[in-house]
Amino acid sequence: MLVTFSTDVHADITMFNDIALIMLDMMGHSKTVPGAILATDIPMALDRLKTAINAEKASSPAQDENEDEDNKNEPAVSLADRALPLINLLTAAAEAECNVMWK
Repeated sequence: MLVTFSTDVHADITMFNDIALIMLDMMGHSKTVPGAILATDIPMALDRLKTAINAEKASSPAQDENEDEDNKNEPAVSLADRALPLINLLTAAAEAECNVMWK
């Protein structure tokens, strides 16, 4: 399943369901799809997401030495990298004081 985040001032962002639910939890919102954040609540949600991402970066373990041989050549995509488009969307929405919705 895919989750699409949208606002009037930024292109839509689509994520896999599991990653989107992690991001929603980091923002302090329920993992309910569909959902929305009012414009007045976006700065706090953005701050929570950035704080959680920074904490994740600081505590991320080194790569597992017992990984499958097939996966050793593929770099892992960090949660911080996955969150960047959503952070950009939330930043644009906060600046323009627009709501954010996801479905």
